[in-house]
Amino acid sequence: MTRTLRTLLLALALAWAGGALAIDTQRAFDDPALQARYEHITRELRCLVCQNETIADSNATLAQDLRREVRGMIADGKTDDEIREFMIARYGDFVLYRPRMTPMNFLLWAAPVLLLLVGAFAVARVVRRRAAEAELESEGPEGGQS
Repeated sequence: MTRTLRTLLLALALAWAGGALAIDTQRAFDDPALQARYEHITRELRCLVCQNETIADSNATLAQDLRREVRGMIADGKTDDEIREFMIARYGDFVLYRPRMTPMNFLLWAAPVLLLLVGAFAVARVVRRRAAEAELESEGPEGGQS
């Protein structure tokens, strides 16, 4: 009897949790073009709570609010650029899932290349120095006769 009761409670808990964890399953717009725009924009914006998910993939309350905001702005006739600029003005460049290159974050974009160049320069100097030391050691104290 207790096993059946546990199974029933587990089934009820899973059924209840499934609805709580569901992401928007309803279409935002009946018009396929507007729906495609909505889906495209929500895949470009980062969930500020989850940070590694887009607002389309997140079920955080803030992501739901942002999806609702995007839906309203599309319904109001705003362009994709206007929606992005609004979100950037409100939340900063971090809201973009793929950040744009600006003078403010250029160092962030250039850092991997700069570090690679500095590393290559350092390795070249070490190799040259060791080669010069090895050449001096091979010449010996008598000027080239070993």
